[in-house]
Amino acid sequence: MEIFDEPRFAWRGAMLDVARHFMPKHDVLRFLDLMALHKLNTLHWHLTDDQGWRLEITKYPRLTEVGAWRRESQVGAVRDAPGDGRPHGGFYSQDDVREIVAYAAERFITVVPEIESPGHVQAALAAYPQLGVTGKPVEVYTRWGINANILNVEESTVTFFRDVLDEVVELFPSRWIGVGGDECPRDQWRADPRTQQRMAELGLTREEELQSWFIGRLDEHLAAAGRRLFGWDEILEGDLAPGTTIVSWRGMTGAVAAARRGYDVVACPDDQVYLDYRQSDSPDEPIPVSIPLTVADVYAFDPVPDGLTPDEARHVLGGQANIWTEHADSPRTVDYLAFPRLCAVAEALWSPAGRDYADFAARLTHHLTRLDALGVEYRHADGPLPWQRRPGVPGRPDTRQQRAAHIARLVENIAS
Repeated sequence: MEIFDEPRFAWRGAMLDVARHFMPKHDVLRFLDLMALHKLNTLHWHLTDDQGWRLEITKYPRLTEVGAWRRESQVGAVRDAPGDGRPHGGFYSQDDVREIVAYAAERFITVVPEIESPGHVQAALAAYPQLGVTGKPVEVYTRWGINANILNVEESTVTFFRDVLDEVVELFPSRWIGVGGDECPRDQWRADPRTQQRMAELGLTREEELQSWFIGRLDEHLAAAGRRLFGWDEILEGDLAPGTTIVSWRGMTGAVAAARRGYDVVACPDDQVYLDYRQSDSPDEPIPVSIPLTVADVYAFDPVPDGLTPDEARHVLGGQANIWTEHADSPRTVDYLAFPRLCAVAEALWSPAGRDYADFAARLTHHLTRLDALGVEYRHADGPLPWQRRPGVPGRPDTRQQRAAHIARLVENIAS
């Protein structure tokens, strides 16, 4: 018997957020094993955010001495949710990273690192307050959601992040290096006289242009090192270098806009493949976030949006599922969020269009016995097991109509 099989997409990935909740090295290695089992070949590793800086940078040791630790964590998704009163933290030494990258490579997985900027940076500001617009001391953020504190745009701050990227490039052989660019509120820039003076010096009239200028300075540096910048779809709101790759998360608008402008795209629309989203309307779902995404929903994922020409569609490298960990405070919870939905994503990224969900569901029944043997604490079809529930911890559920309206507002700048 001969079997002919090949993947539809070159980029078949999962994004793992270790900034909100740190995952020890051995659990990252285990996650890589599970990715390899499902023929996923790209780990987008979200290493820094407001709530933690997880990568050792030898030139700036306070990034991990201070930025890797927070005094507590928010419990639940509502605005006035309490803290748990427990310190949390951890980071990966450069030797840890080398081991993880090598382990991944042995399993044909590329690790794409992400260092957030110019927003989602409060952990860095806690370590080096001079990087911020206000320059005032702050603590590593203990809340979830979008944070107003962002980087200033002084040349010294650009140099700081270029220095960080130099060490990142040394550690990660990936062709792509992530620099974030998402959810950057510009209120501090608008209100700060020095930032407004800086904009005038640079000949810029809008804060959106200032973010593009900052991202562009990092892009120049990465290009000189032979790497490609990888950023969330918000960076489409300004001018970008030709080699930029866009991570389209706010629906498919970013994927369409990027492909039509000639940029490569990795699709990960939140309404299809955000695996931190709740899995049903049941009140037993632990900390229910946003819309329900079932196994069938994610199996229907296609990274190529409707309406692209064949030439435009060639810019879609593939897709990935995103696993954010605000509400996943242990590897066991990551198991519950990821599986078996990540199995469905893996098949969607490997197989041709026009797949049969009923056939997949029948095969999945047998595959679950493999996950059982590997100790994966996946979500069962009849709902969360008793220890997977979080009674009394409020979430932030949405309807699909609410989510669609919210995303439509967010993408107005790139859609136009």
